[in-house]
Amino acid sequence: MSFIKKFIEQEAINRRNFLFASAMGAGGLAAATMFKAGPARAAIEDPAIAWSYRDRTNPYWNAIVSGGESFVESIGKSKADLINLINEGSSEKSLSDVKALLSKTNGKLALAIDTNDSPNARPVVEAVAEKGAFVSTLWNKTADLHPWDFGDNYVSHMAWSDVGPAEQTATILFKAMGGKDAIVGLGGIASNNPAIERRNGLDNAMKKFPDIQLLDYQAADWDTQKAATIMASYLTRFGDEIKGVFCANDTMAYGVLEALRAEGLAGQIPIVAYDGNAQAVDLIMAGELLATVYTNPYWGGGITAALAYHAAIGTFKPSEEPHEHREFNGPTILITKDDAENFKKQYVDATPSYDWKDFWGPSTGAITY
Repeated sequence: MSFIKKFIEQEAINRRNFLFASAMGAGGLAAATMFKAGPARAAIEDPAIAWSYRDRTNPYWNAIVSGGESFVESIGKSKADLINLINEGSSEKSLSDVKALLSKTNGKLALAIDTNDSPNARPVVEAVAEKGAFVSTLWNKTADLHPWDFGDNYVSHMAWSDVGPAEQTATILFKAMGGKDAIVGLGGIASNNPAIERRNGLDNAMKKFPDIQLLDYQAADWDTQKAATIMASYLTRFGDEIKGVFCANDTMAYGVLEALRAEGLAGQIPIVAYDGNAQAVDLIMAGELLATVYTNPYWGGGITAALAYHAAIGTFKPSEEPHEHREFNGPTILITKDDAENFKKQYVDATPSYDWKDFWGPSTGAITY
């Protein structure tokens, strides 16, 4: 059995939220409330530290949380001290779990979170600020939501500028196709910032290659099984018209490869992806993927937790920081067959060590909208 099939089976296992079940119900998200500032709070002596995210069976999110665990260990705690809130792809559950934890800790909380989709960021941030807790977000928020509008409680937001790197991977794909013929695409959750930016990168590349046709582009929600199903339907609909595949992340590319293998087409259709997971790097070295982009989720996960924690204990005051320290982009690395082996030695076979108090060292500047 291929590792991709094993990955799909693992992903299909019932995911468990091993620390907190949803406690607030659907009403928490449905209720429309005006934001009310929470109590002024001095530095918190020993805040609870939590990471709220989609699913640890996904290699990308496993790396994010591993970074968070590394940070927690750096301050003399154990991995078990990091509270895991697993939203299972539900924005409603994400908000409900956060509210339950805020109640349990009485707001003595440093929270790192990807809110699952952009609209969910505002109610999460408002709930945190109302309790006087501290939150740093990653990837998803709306453009009109800013940390500096919430004093110190909304510490920071980190994303990655995906348009340029996605345009690079699409260009690599088009050149491998000789600059002509047709492709299909698979995107992430439609309301996710990275899904939007990576599609924009594809569109930018297509403007430079007028002989490339996009047959169809569907959201596979970052999911391997869904991507396999969609790719199988593409093969039924379009057959040998498909000369290339653009995937907005690696785990969807695994599903694409499984669908191609089922039809005896493995290695015959070039594919590009995104995220730089270890399996994707192996597939590039084996010639089954053309390129992926690494966003260093390990550093992103650790530094997001570090920012929330150090703001909570008073190491620094977020409201005194410039805007580029409160909304900033993380680093990216393009990986192709030429550099995959060296990349694997540095980032996969070894884990780089980071100074978790160097909050903005590897960042690439302010987010622009």
